[in-house]
Formats: sequence, C-alpha cells, structure tokens
Amino acid sequence: MVPADDYVRSLPRKRMAAGALFFDSASRILLVDPVYRDTWDLPGGAVEAEESPYAACRREVAEELGLDRPPGRVLAVDWVPSRRLRPEGLVVVYDGGTLGTAEIDAITLPEDELAGFAFVATDELAARATPLVGRRIAACLEAKAAGTVVSLEDGCVVG
Repeated sequence: MVPADDYVRSLPRKRMAAGALFFDSASRILLVDPVYRDTWDLPGGAVEAEESPYAACRREVAEELGLDRPPGRVLAVDWVPSRRLRPEGLVVVYDGGTLGTAEIDAITLPEDELAGFAFVATDELAARATPLVGRRIAACLEAKAAGTVVSLEDGCVVG
C-alpha cells in the first residue's frame, strides 16, 4: 500500500480559473482586452492556492474591473486540455448578472493587465474571442436561459 503523502504527491496538478459572464441592459456581453494576447475574454483569472473558484471570481472581478460584486450561480464548468506552455485545467464561469449604468461608469482597469473592455453582441463574439471562448460563452448563455449548469470539455457540451 502506498503511503497517503506519496499518493497525494503522485496526483496530477491542474490549473483552475474562474470568470464571470456580465451583461449590459441591451443583453450584450462584457469582454475584456488583455494586454498579453490578441483576443478578448471574460473577466476573470487564475484561482490561487487555497482559494475557492467563487472567491477567485470575486477577487478577479474586483482587480480587473474595480467592482466588488458577488458572483451569481455557476453557469459552466469547462475542462480544457493541455496546450502549448499550459497544463490541462478547469474553468468555472459564474453568472455576473446585468451591470447598471453606474456600475459600468465605475469600471476601472489595471493598465498593466487590460487594454480595454467592451459590451459585445453575440454575433460579434467571433471577431474578438477565440473559438474556445466563443463556445464557452454560447454554452453559458444556453445554461443561463435554461436555469441549468453545463459541463463542458474544451468549450463543447458533454453528457
């Protein structure tokens, strides 16, 4: 029998991220423009050690948008396979809800991390986001409308 400590050390490590799906009053989706890549994404980021995805989402939204707003319910959990320079991981997307005019006006971005933000109609997602992020957002929209949580693999519904 393998000692518990050895067994735990042998388990694979996965990265984890959390993000929020926000809307404006016209039902457009909030995307942010990271300075370190060419495509846009949902607000969010890496879950830190000993941090829950929920806490990470709230922290990342505060850091990226300057908004202290609790996330709503989980819309999707997406397993993402390994990619160049990145191990496999899990992404949890929460319902951020609809931002009012005052909240939108209060958004402040960290200049060293984000170049901008925009509210984008669903038919404009493909021009800004990667296909993976587009699939993930589409699945989240369906889960939100149905009142469910969706399980994804690489942005595609499973199960």
